[in-house]
Parts: sequence; C-alpha cells; structure tokens
Amino acid sequence: MALDERKDPFLSFKFHVEIDDLIVAGFSEVSGLQAEIETEEYKEGGVNDYVHKIPKAAKYANLVLKRGITDSDVLWQWHRDAVTGNIKRKTGRIILYDFQGNEKWRWTFEDAFPVKWSGPDFKADGSTSAVESIELAHHGIKKG
Repeated sequence: MALDERKDPFLSFKFHVEIDDLIVAGFSEVSGLQAEIETEEYKEGGVNDYVHKIPKAAKYANLVLKRGITDSDVLWQWHRDAVTGNIKRKTGRIILYDFQGNEKWRWTFEDAFPVKWSGPDFKADGSTSAVESIELAHHGIKKG
C-alpha cells in the first residue's frame, strides 16, 4: 500500500448526537455503543476437543449519554415521563466526523427510552462542570 493510500482512524472527539424531537446541547461523552451475539454451548458426545457454540439473539448494551447541565431540562423531563409510566420511545443517531467536519460514520438506535438519569457529583473544592447522564435502552444499532 502506498503512503498516500494510508487510512488513519478517525478521532473519537468529533461527534454529534441527535434524538428525534429533543433539542439538547452537545454531549461530551457517549458509551455503550456495542452489539453482541449471545451463544449457547452444546457438547457433542465423542467430541472432546471443543464445544459447539450455537448463535442466538443479538444483544445491545444501554447507551449512556453525558453532557454538562444547562438551563434545558428536556432530558430530565423525558426521564420523568418514563418514571410515571409515560414511555416515549425515540430514534437517535450518533454521527462521527473527520477533521474537516465531513460525516464519516452514522449509527442509528431505535425505540430508545430512558432507564436511568444521573445528576452531578458536587464538590466544594472542585471546579469541574456539573454533568448529567442519561441511560437509554433501545432495540438495536444500525449503521447508516
């Protein structure tokens, strides 16, 4: 491969999160972007050098979105609605950009709803931003 064809990995700090009709400030951190295929082990009689692994359903981790607290309480209200039984499922997107601001990857998560909200830890001797996080259960991640 010639040097001019080298493909450097994208950096993880240039991203944007969109969630349906929620207008929220930018998130500082996103975690839980993962998918796993569960397996079931099957031991076959007479085969002693390995165990069969049978694929089952895909399993997706909850997404955790973190941002500095602002005057907007839209994430808090979405979670409070869920607490009172008014579940509002939303579709969201995590978009990764390159240095020039061009979109390079897009992951879409569907039917998401909040299952946990966390507020900031307060310390009188610190000077860090107050951060809230919201954890979302969803029905899977797709590229695009």
